[in-house]
Amino acid sequence: MEVIIRPDARSAVKLTARIIADDLKKKPDMVFGLATGRTMEAVYAELARLHKECGVDFSLAKSFNLDEYIGLAPENKNSYRYYMNYHLFNNVNIDLRNTHLPDGIAEDLDAEGPRYEQVIADAGGIDLQLLGIGCDGHIGFNEPLSSLASRTRQKALTPETYEQNSPLFDNPQDMPKRAFTMGVGTILDAKRIVMLVTGPEKAEILAKAVEGPVTSMISASALQLHPRVVIIADEDAAVKLEGKNYYRWIFQNEPEWEPYRSM
Repeated sequence: MEVIIRPDARSAVKLTARIIADDLKKKPDMVFGLATGRTMEAVYAELARLHKECGVDFSLAKSFNLDEYIGLAPENKNSYRYYMNYHLFNNVNIDLRNTHLPDGIAEDLDAEGPRYEQVIADAGGIDLQLLGIGCDGHIGFNEPLSSLASRTRQKALTPETYEQNSPLFDNPQDMPKRAFTMGVGTILDAKRIVMLVTGPEKAEILAKAVEGPVTSMISASALQLHPRVVIIADEDAAVKLEGKNYYRWIFQNEPEWEPYRSM
């Protein structure tokens, strides 16, 4: 695991988008795992800018989203399909047939998780997984006590997640209390993982996830078990990390980060 600390949220977002764009240039048929939430909106805006102004080409790429609310149709403006179309897919040249999310209105809810896992496998697996982190340390909707070997499945949301997300609905009571989510094990299967964390409200949980014990109470801590993870944090989110000096040394001296140091 590597941790990169940037001066502010904007520079953290730009670095995250640049890494995604550079990987796509190296492998035009890249398979992405994508996240939603307010943190990601700026990343997708930057990717759309890079597509428009720098010619970053998404035409051969495939994507798989982490999660979707159970009970929301794709055209519902609070669904993650609607979110992805609005913030990214409609603003780049990706083929919508190659963009995938769990089906929130699947007729057979028990079969939807295995179906989604098979579609990921048929695509060759995820090359780069983009993540955020919840205030309780969840990734996707892998709430506390999620198995670290879990696969895509139905998941009951915690009251904390409901409280955090329901204000995004016109009528907060309309927010579903269950969702489909990739499992922790599914996420760990990705060849590379990039997590973006910004803001002082994430400082304590980031420190626990990165430098604390691996525990099912903080599903993001399982990333410590992955061989190729990059955590990109702004100064506010990184304030409680004990290894800040070492993380900065790595970024300033390791050859792989040389192209990004002037950003």
